[in-house]
Amino acid sequence: MNYYKYIFILNIKLFLSLNVYLGNDTSLIFEERIYDKNIHTVLCHQKDNQLTSPIINLNSEEKLELHFDDFSNELDDYYYTIIHCDSEWKKSDLLQSEYINGFFENRIENYKFSFNTLKKYTHYSLIFPEDLLMPKLSGNYIIQVFRDNNRDNIVFTKKFMILEEKVNIIPNIKRATLIEDRNSKQEVDFTISHENLYISNPYSDIKVIVKQNNRDDNSIKSLKPLFIKEDLLIYDYQDENVFYANNEFRYFDIQSIRYLSERIKDIKFSSSDSAYTANIDTSYFEVELYTDISRSFNEYITISDLNGDYLINKQEAWDSDIEGEYVNIKFSLLENRITYGDIYIVGKFTNWILSEENKLKFNNKNRRYELSMLLKQGYYNYLYVVKDNNSNKINTSFIEGSHYECRNEYYIYVYYKDIMNNYDQLIGYIKTSSKSLF
Repeated sequence: MNYYKYIFILNIKLFLSLNVYLGNDTSLIFEERIYDKNIHTVLCHQKDNQLTSPIINLNSEEKLELHFDDFSNELDDYYYTIIHCDSEWKKSDLLQSEYINGFFENRIENYKFSFNTLKKYTHYSLIFPEDLLMPKLSGNYIIQVFRDNNRDNIVFTKKFMILEEKVNIIPNIKRATLIEDRNSKQEVDFTISHENLYISNPYSDIKVIVKQNNRDDNSIKSLKPLFIKEDLLIYDYQDENVFYANNEFRYFDIQSIRYLSERIKDIKFSSSDSAYTANIDTSYFEVELYTDISRSFNEYITISDLNGDYLINKQEAWDSDIEGEYVNIKFSLLENRITYGDIYIVGKFTNWILSEENKLKFNNKNRRYELSMLLKQGYYNYLYVVKDNNSNKINTSFIEGSHYECRNEYYIYVYYKDIMNNYDQLIGYIKTSSKSLF
């Protein structure tokens, strides 16, 4: 075979193989997901602040932190890469060389072993972007972590975003306009000012996504400008942009397991003969929460919460990353058995995903729903949702109720795709709240 022909064929094969294991399937929607049962407590946030979203400005000095715990008994070799996505979290039609400066993958070198904990684990961390692997375009990104430099051996995926701010967003959060929604919903109106950016067709070039408490499962994605005025795009609807306000989040505090905090009914030191021992070492702590009840017909009560977020922290520790204990949390909900669907616990700590790990089981003997979850010490927010197994619709208000006064955070993301750039640029972002309105 001719030498140059051989090199050409070899390069084609290499290109095709790269696109296969990078997930070059435009139908694939990336989610935040853990694929290895030994991986726990995956966090991604702005540097030095757990309670922030993983979003930073393009070409800035801002950094993100990635943290995770590994329960395996051996020290593993972890690598990571990043994948550029469109506004729907599908892989962009870009090569990695088009959105990465430097290497396409890099090793995670920072790790520490747990200290003075019953559950032994290795804590890994990464500060990124790094000089050797730097995103050079704005938009949505997935960070993929894989073992032994083998991209087929993915252990988890996590989302982050790079912002290149080109527009200004003016939000207006208010009580729903329509009479039938006024007691239970909140309306998100906003205006996009783009005086420094020419947009030829706002209806096709601009994509807006609105999220309540940064949840993906009930986000609004189909809004188009209702009015266009000079350099302003006005989104002032009455029905298409409303959210159920829901209720303040339930919470529990396990930053210390030396005493019973407000929501803690009992703390036990147990051995492995208990029924709740999945993935737990021979000895462990078991925390039983007070039984929850439905709030669907209760009056609204103001409660300070984290709007679904959670904070990893051990009160008595110097370093909660490695001194935080893993505790078996026992949830229970007093509720009649639902025949048409299932009940789940959701919050940021579940990635707002409904899975077997956060689905409650009905206990016929106790006549209540129960669930046991292994969680690292900290402060947690959560809600109960019902999934209708026939329609797949998720209902939060069935158990939690919905009150227009509820304090929620709203996130507005603005994406731009023009004919010159074949990808969704993230050109606008704002986080706002409803709490100042009531």
